Amino acid sequence: MPLRRIRGRLGPPPFRKERNVAIISEVLLQKGSQVWSIGTSATALQAALLMNEHKIGALVVIDQGRVAGMFTERDILRLVAERRDPGETSVGDRMTTQVVCCSPATSVEEAKSAMKNRRVRHLPVVGDDDRVLGVISIGDLNALETADQQQTIFMMSEYLHGRV
Repeated sequence: MPLRRIRGRLGPPPFRKERNVAIISEVLLQKGSQVWSIGTSATALQAALLMNEHKIGALVVIDQGRVAGMFTERDILRLVAERRDPGETSVGDRMTTQVVCCSPATSVEEAKSAMKNRRVRHLPVVGDDDRVLGVISIGDLNALETADQQQTIFMMSEYLHGRV
């Protein structure tokens, strides 16, 4: 099944009036573009071990070179709560298949809005060729927002004290 049929894609807005709008490619530059993935036939236990080893909360699930879904720590939690054996359950059976992706040109605000509206914490970043360029998390976006707020506070303080 082609990638476009299994997920929506957030693209750049048709135009931007604002200046200095943060975009996802800037987030990837700061955090890196390492993508951890797993196949559909891997077990949930293998996925949990991989996520634990790399201290991440989600894996991109790849099938025949294409994004097939996302497998997250919440999928593991649900599996255990159902008293199913993670060593006997495949990632393909438990993954989220309706994956929403974003492009490098997507604004940070648009990505945050999509995460909130769709109740997800991770978005794969996909290029025009449908190649996965990275994965962003809500934590990445919150860290960027915190840094921006700290910069604003610093600049306001400098202004108020006559140093600017």
